[in-house]
Amino acid sequence: MATKITRRSWAEPYKMKMVELLKTTSRAQRIKAIREAGFNTFLLRSEDVYIDLLTDSGTNSMSDRQWSAFMLGDEAYAGSQSYYKLEDAIHKYYGYKYVIPTHQGRGAENILSQIMIKKGQYVPGNMYFTTTRVHQELAGGIFVDVIIEEAHDPNNLHPFKGNVDLQKLENLVKIHGAEKIAYLTLASNVNMAGGQPFSMENLKAVRDFTKKHGIPIIHDMTRVAENAYFIQQREPGYQEKSIREIVREICDHTDGATMSAKKDALVNIGGFMATNDPQVFEEARNLVVVYEGLHTYGGLAGRDMEAMAVGIKESLDDRHQHARVGQVLYLGEKMQEYGIPIVKPVGGHGIFVDARAFLPQLSQDQFPAQTLAAEIYMDSGVRTMERGIVSAGRNAKGENYYPKLELVRFTIPRRVYTQAHMDVVAESAALVYERRKKIRGLRMVYEPKYLRFFQARFEQL
Repeated sequence: MATKITRRSWAEPYKMKMVELLKTTSRAQRIKAIREAGFNTFLLRSEDVYIDLLTDSGTNSMSDRQWSAFMLGDEAYAGSQSYYKLEDAIHKYYGYKYVIPTHQGRGAENILSQIMIKKGQYVPGNMYFTTTRVHQELAGGIFVDVIIEEAHDPNNLHPFKGNVDLQKLENLVKIHGAEKIAYLTLASNVNMAGGQPFSMENLKAVRDFTKKHGIPIIHDMTRVAENAYFIQQREPGYQEKSIREIVREICDHTDGATMSAKKDALVNIGGFMATNDPQVFEEARNLVVVYEGLHTYGGLAGRDMEAMAVGIKESLDDRHQHARVGQVLYLGEKMQEYGIPIVKPVGGHGIFVDARAFLPQLSQDQFPAQTLAAEIYMDSGVRTMERGIVSAGRNAKGENYYPKLELVRFTIPRRVYTQAHMDVVAESAALVYERRKKIRGLRMVYEPKYLRFFQARFEQL
């Protein structure tokens, strides 16, 4: 009898040279730790975490080539050779003309917002991101969500839920005028929607519209290579194109970018702002000295820029992206086998569990996603994070935003964990799901002024 194989298995395109030993804890120890952390997984000590899926930001494993590049770091205060290697990599693979390095993505967001936003201007985007929106608002801008409606439905199977709704964008221009639009911010693999990509077809249509109205497109390219992977896999006409080619095409349709290199570029710290506008570049080169450091290091060590230049190249390897997204898909399929409600289709950098469907007995004011993240940790030592009402924060009047999506993000760092770790994660979520009806919510007992999800504290109801 012939063996029936419905889908070929894949393996990581690397092997391990070094391992980091993990600490295991008892349930009693984990309950104590989460209480001391105010039921906020951001406030846990990493030594008390078994499998850390809090974020994919700066938690990736670097390659031997990146570690080798570390030793070549030119730590000169001005004119570092490492800066010019980074600049060359960005020119070669992304195509932007001018580059300003920053300590991480939010440094780039801060500088760009101050330069490009005038008080009272609108900044449309394909769903908000926490730090991006804060910097836009601090600069006097007003964020407007113009993502397609399908993105707000965790069960909708639209393959490109990161797309911009052109009708929403057109309505904004009709009401306020193009001169009141600072720029359109376009995020690759939209984080808050569950790591959902936009299509090249949509990007081209957005480019045509914005060019007609004189509106710049600023690309949040934090996960651009993952977005390119989904275009390659899902969009007609791109199956024969490489990730590298698709990434360059994406960048060519935009006017500038901010990048947290701690994600796709496979480093532990770093970012940059890029632009094709010489005037914006000149202003950024002045502001970076105030906030980050000289324009040839931007708050980074030379070794960090060396590693980033290598990581940019490695991120565009088709085999790397196939394995990276494949591991996320594997965890998503395991979750669905256990009946756990997740955002579908599976996105690029993690699994997003629908906390409203998981804990329907809790109102949004009882913080179901925050509650679920704490419960997962207490069960297994797996650290996840909330992406719901806590992350959404408050408006200018001090009122809570009530996002349609109330999610727990299981974010998978690149080149860090094995499939066996994913099995442990899925089984933990399944065990918590079995006793979901007994779970109580939380109340917030401390709230910082900005980005409250990082430092807020809670107690059980």
